[in-house]
Amino acid sequence: MIELDSFLGIDYPTLWFLVVGLLFSGYAILEGFDYGAGALHLFLRKDLSRRIAINAIGPLWDANQVWLIIGGGALFAGFPVMYATMLSAMYVPFMLFLVLLVLRSSAIKFRSIEKMIWWRKTWDIIYSVSNILISFLLGVVLGNVIEGFAIGENLSFKGGVFLHFLSPYAVMVGVTTVALFMTQGAIFLLLKTEGRLHNRLTFLLKRVMIFFIFSFTVMSLYTLVFVEGVMENFKELPISYVLPVLALLAVANVPRLISKKKYMKALVFSSLTMSFLLMLVAFQLYPVLLPSSIDPSYNVTIYNAASSQKSLGIMLMIVCIGAPLLAGYFFFLYKTFNGKVELDDTSY
Repeated sequence: MIELDSFLGIDYPTLWFLVVGLLFSGYAILEGFDYGAGALHLFLRKDLSRRIAINAIGPLWDANQVWLIIGGGALFAGFPVMYATMLSAMYVPFMLFLVLLVLRSSAIKFRSIEKMIWWRKTWDIIYSVSNILISFLLGVVLGNVIEGFAIGENLSFKGGVFLHFLSPYAVMVGVTTVALFMTQGAIFLLLKTEGRLHNRLTFLLKRVMIFFIFSFTVMSLYTLVFVEGVMENFKELPISYVLPVLALLAVANVPRLISKKKYMKALVFSSLTMSFLLMLVAFQLYPVLLPSSIDPSYNVTIYNAASSQKSLGIMLMIVCIGAPLLAGYFFFLYKTFNGKVELDDTSY
């Protein structure tokens, strides 16, 4: 059995930190365009346009949620203390998140079952609002992780139960997440549509890009000025400043590619934007998982929250086996459903 406590000179908690980060990055990128497409749903005025938009993500949305399931399982398996503390702190948003996931899935399945206008409009509203709120809640959770929690002795949460998580900064990150997902969703839908709907999405994409750039700028300035400790790791390792530079270049490249109608490349760079921003958060926090706003000595780190070395080693072996299989499955899925959307008897 595994006796080593490191691999290629990197300790197991750090490796598992990278694995969990990679899984949630995959979830944000792939489900990001799903949620973004849903958030734009009510801005598509015709019933046919809305059907096409839903069918664009139809073969993909439930498969993309695999990343959430695996990521949550990996977080629980690798860092059970963090999982317990974070769930205690974020109980309300996580429960809302699960309810909204159910409503979103129901809307996709039930919307086109009946032809009554009121039926379809009701599910359209549920679908769009649930996607917006899911995106917002994901950003709120991330904002709270950056700001820190009221963690006290025994790494237990000492804060309130209800609206403590809606700080100004968390709301700001939530709004920026919605804007980024809407941008991602609009670009993806442009790849899958044509004709008048394509023209409508081109118009919407310009608006949501402005929305994202504005919200991203405000959030970034607020982070630099008001969030404590955000620059500490960067000062210790100056070469790490390449991350924010890459993030800014990726953000700037998206509208340039959109103006040239290179939508696939724009989708790649909007995905890179998500990746670089999440890498910035991870680098800023490491080795902390959940900062304590009460006392830094109560921080939840990758070391005091991790499972045993033996468990982490065994799970990393499983990751090495499962990762190529997962990558192959998603390559096959996206290759199979590549191209423009066509409605038929099996469509939603």
